[in-house]
Amino acid sequence: MTKYNSIGKIAATFGLVGEVILVHNLGKKTSLKGLTTIFLEERKNEMIPYFIESSKIKNANEVYLRLEGIQNKEDAKKITQKEVWLTEEAFTRYAAKSSSISLLGYHLVEAGNDIGEILEIIEQPHQLLCRIDLAGKEALVPLHEQTLDRIDRKNKQVHVILPEGLLDVFR
Repeated sequence: MTKYNSIGKIAATFGLVGEVILVHNLGKKTSLKGLTTIFLEERKNEMIPYFIESSKIKNANEVYLRLEGIQNKEDAKKITQKEVWLTEEAFTRYAAKSSSISLLGYHLVEAGNDIGEILEIIEQPHQLLCRIDLAGKEALVPLHEQTLDRIDRKNKQVHVILPEGLLDVFR
């Protein structure tokens, strides 16, 4: 089964010929050169491919995209506010190694115990929230200077020191 990672969303339409603006969290300025396909989630766990005809940089975290099958502003409006996904392979290629989004797929480890895979990164002003699946329930674990111990990129692990009882809230 193909694994997908969210990189941002279609924020707005641009022009009259169906271009859209992708706001991404890849952590670096990119035109997504060489990327042929993005995926939009039409229904839960149902990814629909959209083929890229052209792309160009707008600024550090926005890209203009022209997508196959999107011919006018009305077509483009139908996909605005949709989350944009890449395959794990494409995600690894385009995400900056130093960006917080690059931690997707890493495992949170506390006191030597794996507490779950990072499924989503939610950026807050003074911290990151990592969404994990904790025994079948969604849990949000904060990452900031008091909770982050170290990042082991080789083993894809984020070691944390969490306040006592934090995970009990989600159990």
